[in-house]
Amino acid sequence: MVAVFIILAYLIGSIPTAVWIGKTFYNIDVREFGSGNAGATNTFRVLGQKAGIPVLIIDILKGATAVSLAFLSSYIFESDEFVNLQLALGIAALVGHIFPVFAGFRGGKGVATILGIVMCILPLSCCVSLIVFLIVLFTSRMVSLSSMIGGFAFPFILHFVFGNTNPILTSFSIVVALLLIITHRKNIIRIVNKQESKIKFLSKKISL
Repeated sequence: MVAVFIILAYLIGSIPTAVWIGKTFYNIDVREFGSGNAGATNTFRVLGQKAGIPVLIIDILKGATAVSLAFLSSYIFESDEFVNLQLALGIAALVGHIFPVFAGFRGGKGVATILGIVMCILPLSCCVSLIVFLIVLFTSRMVSLSSMIGGFAFPFILHFVFGNTNPILTSFSIVVALLLIITHRKNIIRIVNKQESKIKFLSKKISL
């Protein structure tokens, strides 16, 4: 049964929201423009807020829905087995988002999906990390830098602010931080070279 849940979580994560919305309503594959990623950020960049907001919400829900499959299991709520299953389901959904079977295994960077996953498993740590993200976003106006710093802060917040002692949750938080850095490696190069574009908060499109 666990294997079935993990497969379902991967398939949920594989729903290529940005690709389907772009092709259905705009006749555009967002992967052919901007950063080439099938995620919310690139959708904002290429198609604007009317497409970007639904993609963002659905991508967050993908992570949350996948993790919520754990409630269908026989594990006791908040037991170690339950939390471990949530983590496995979250990782499966994240892999699906980055390598979606429904879109030729070319997906997004997983930031919104990670947010949905972490909101369900570690809501308090997620909220503090989100505050860090917003602070960096409003000071730097770079979504990529904000995502990386928010993700990098996540394991420290989990350990030092909330006193987590679960080694599996600690490992998960570190994986999240590393994954965000790995998927943003091109952005890092642009940031170092001072070529990373910044968002315009009052524009209809987000230019990144």
